[in-house]
Amino acid sequence: MSFRHLPSVDALIREVRAGQPDAPHELLRDAAQAVLAQARKAIAAGSPPPSLPALVAAVHAELAASVAPSLRPLINATGVVIQTNLGRAPLSAAARAAMQAVGAGYSNLEYDLVEGERGSRHVHLEQLLVRLTGAEAALVVNNNAAAVYLALIALAAGREVIVSRGQAVEIGGGFRIPDVLRASGATLVEVGTTNRTYVRDYAAAISERTALILRVHASNFRLIGFMHEPELAELAEVAHQHGLPLLDDLGSGTLIDTRQFGLQAEPTVQASVAAGADLVTFSGDKLLGGPQAGIIVGRRDLVGQLRRHPLARALRVDKSTIAGLAATLHSYLRGAALREIPVWQLISTPVTALQQRAEAMAATLVAASLPARAIACESAIGGGSLPGATQPSFGVALTPASSNATALAARLRAGDPPVVARIVDEQVVCDLRSVFPAEDATLAAALIAAYR
Repeated sequence: MSFRHLPSVDALIREVRAGQPDAPHELLRDAAQAVLAQARKAIAAGSPPPSLPALVAAVHAELAASVAPSLRPLINATGVVIQTNLGRAPLSAAARAAMQAVGAGYSNLEYDLVEGERGSRHVHLEQLLVRLTGAEAALVVNNNAAAVYLALIALAAGREVIVSRGQAVEIGGGFRIPDVLRASGATLVEVGTTNRTYVRDYAAAISERTALILRVHASNFRLIGFMHEPELAELAEVAHQHGLPLLDDLGSGTLIDTRQFGLQAEPTVQASVAAGADLVTFSGDKLLGGPQAGIIVGRRDLVGQLRRHPLARALRVDKSTIAGLAATLHSYLRGAALREIPVWQLISTPVTALQQRAEAMAATLVAASLPARAIACESAIGGGSLPGATQPSFGVALTPASSNATALAARLRAGDPPVVARIVDEQVVCDLRSVFPAEDATLAAALIAAYR
């Protein structure tokens, strides 16, 4: 053993301090201890003791890693446009600029500039949402799960909520509709069967304890074959006949008809409002393409009840979210969503454009002696939207020669910037549907570096 060749913690700190005189002592101490512990482990395994310059360099690297942010930008080459684990919707330039502008100083978040007195943060988004959806009023909270929970606790605590058995679902992160109902103090009344529920099932379940009817959009799975669910307008009719509100949880929610891109129809918020839903909840950071938020639109009296509930304050959004969401909504209002909002830019990109980019990137990689080729593939929307639906896409496939695809994918994730790709048939595939054109050169360089 050659442990005696290692410097003491204090001696190593003194050497490092010469290059980083302003580094906090606690960080230096922790980094030096970590590096020396690793060196002792390596020596015990039979390695020679590292030199003092190597130890100093290792401490510098440890220090840099200890202060580096853990949340980092990356390239999403999975082909999943709204990748929940990768931050969901990228924000538009207008949204980013608006968030930076209000974050850099003070703002009229809750101040009425005309009256010179306290105002409401809700006014900055409500009229935009009313104009875009046709609803009477709107409220924004911090995510769609919060929106559903607030609606249930404000309108149905201690009473019953009727839900189709096929809609008592679980979405990402273990968020289960039955659990949310219990937590809100409401009682779940399931009607129908897993695959077939009729309007008469809802009508038969209504009692004096019923608070509302809830429809949950099956946003992350599909039932096919022998199945039936009532149209929303039918549910609205039976609810209103009995003086009950209808709550429509759209999950992702969209303001744009997805069929124009060769996809199946995703229910639009406007259609839900027009069909008679009294409250509609949906996400701000999925198909809408804005920052994380839960949006509630609907009847003025019901939205007012939600706004007055004590929980509404705990779930409210901050100034940056309001600014980013308002800028996103303005893109829709101007008819510029497809041009300005990144999610729709990616979804609406023609497959021919993706093929041209993939072929150009593959040529660059081949010129660098990498075994790459352009391939046709299928991309997904993601984010609980359009379950099972895919779009034709193109990507670059790389077959590693000296290591397996899993190892190459790991090296890509360890790069700067990290790249998250797919593994298909022992090939690393970078699907360009979720890669912005401005990232192509960076992605090619990352592939070359990881392969070599």
